Amino acid sequence: MTLIAARNQRIGTENAFKIGPYITGLESAGHRVIKCNLGEPDFPLPAHIRDEVKRQLDLDNVHYCDPQGVLPLRQAIAQDMGAKRGLHITPDRVVVFPGGKPPIGFAQQIYCEPGDEVIYPSPGYPVYESFIEYVGAVPRPLHLEESAGFSFTGADLAPLITDRTKLIIINFPSNPTGGVATRDQLEGIADVIKAKASPDVRVYSDEIYENILFDGKEHVSIGSIPGMADRTILVSGASKSYSWTGGRLGWAVLPTVEEALLFKNMNINYISCVSPYTQMGGVTALTSPKTAPAVREMVEAFQERRDIVVAGLNGIDGITCETPSGAFYVFPNIGGVCEKLGVLSAFSALPPDVRKRTSPATMFQMFLLLEHRVAAMDRRSFGALGAEGRHFLRLSIATSAEDLKEALVRIERASTDTAGFARFMKENSPPWN
Repeated sequence: MTLIAARNQRIGTENAFKIGPYITGLESAGHRVIKCNLGEPDFPLPAHIRDEVKRQLDLDNVHYCDPQGVLPLRQAIAQDMGAKRGLHITPDRVVVFPGGKPPIGFAQQIYCEPGDEVIYPSPGYPVYESFIEYVGAVPRPLHLEESAGFSFTGADLAPLITDRTKLIIINFPSNPTGGVATRDQLEGIADVIKAKASPDVRVYSDEIYENILFDGKEHVSIGSIPGMADRTILVSGASKSYSWTGGRLGWAVLPTVEEALLFKNMNINYISCVSPYTQMGGVTALTSPKTAPAVREMVEAFQERRDIVVAGLNGIDGITCETPSGAFYVFPNIGGVCEKLGVLSAFSALPPDVRKRTSPATMFQMFLLLEHRVAAMDRRSFGALGAEGRHFLRLSIATSAEDLKEALVRIERASTDTAGFARFMKENSPPWN
C-alpha cells in the first residue's frame, strides 16, 4: 500500500497557474515580468455589479443556499441564454457552479464509465484533457490545424466518433486560439453528431467567451441548431464577460431536469453551494442595462490590442500569427524562431524520457520567461497528446496595450538571442516540472 492513490498520476493541471512561482521568483529579484499567461481581463468588475455584491453582504446574505443555485439567478440564466439562442430554457435545468471549471470534471464523472471515449479540441482548454484518464475514460483529441484557422468541420469530427463515444467537447469562441464557429459550420458538425452518435452522447458546449467577439462576429451556439438542444450541455459564466475571475461564478444548462439534479448532487458533495451574495451579483450582471456597455468597452479594447499584437508578431522573422475572431488570446506559430535559435536541435539532444515531458515550444517559453521576462504559454499546455511537432505559444492580450507593446519588443529580442538561448540551456534543465 502506498500513501498516494495511483489515479493522481493520471490527472493533469493548468500550466497558466503552474508557472506562477517562476514569475514570483523573478519579481522578488526585482525583475518586471510582462504577464501574458493568464486569461484574466485587466478591467475592473463593473461598478453596478460590485455594488450589488456589497449590498448583498450588507443584507447578511452569506449563508447556505440551494446547491443548484438561487432561483433568481437560475431564472436570469434561463432567460438570458434562452433569448440569445432561441431556446426555451427553464430554471430547473440550470445549475450554478463556482466558476466554469467544475462542470468539465463533473460531466466526465457523471456520464463516463471506464473505457468510454471523450472527444475534445486540441489545442483546447487544458482541463478538458486533464480529467479524462483520471476518470478512466479514453482521450480522443480532435487536432485543430493552423491551415484551417484552428477550427474543424463535421468531416473532421466524424472519424473520431465510435460506439464508445460518450462526450464531445466543443469550445467556441475558443481558448487558446480565438476561433469562432459559423452557423453553417455548426450545422455540419451537428449533422455528423446526429447521424453517427447515439442520442445518449452529450455535447459539452463551452461558451464561456460568448460575449467576447471581434469584427462584428456573432456568437452561434450548437444548442440552437435543430435537434441539438436535447443533446447539448450549454456552459457559460461570469469570469470572462464581466472581468470577474475571482468571483467564481459559472453555470450550465442541462438537457433534462434529471441530469441537472445529478450535477446538483455533485455540488452538494464537493462545494455545498456557491456564495449567495455572489449569485445575486450575477443576477445584476445578467439583467442590468448597464452591463452591455461595460462589456462592449472591454471588447473594443481587446480588439485594439489584438490588432497591435497580431501585426507585431507577424513582423518578427520566424513567427506567423492568425487573427483570432474572439476570446482574448493570440496563438502564434513560432516554428521559424525555434529553428533559427537552435531550439529544435537542443530538443533533439535531450534524453528520450525528457523529450516526452517537454517540447521545443516549452523550451522557448521558459527562455522567454526566465531570460526576457515575458510570461506566455506553450502548445503542450493546451493538450499534450499528439502535440509533437506543433510549435506554438499562447499570449493573453488581457493586459494593457503598453505592456503588450513592450512584450513584442522583448519577444523580438528573444527571437534573435542565439547566444542567450545556448547559455540558458547550459544553465537550466528541462522539463521544468
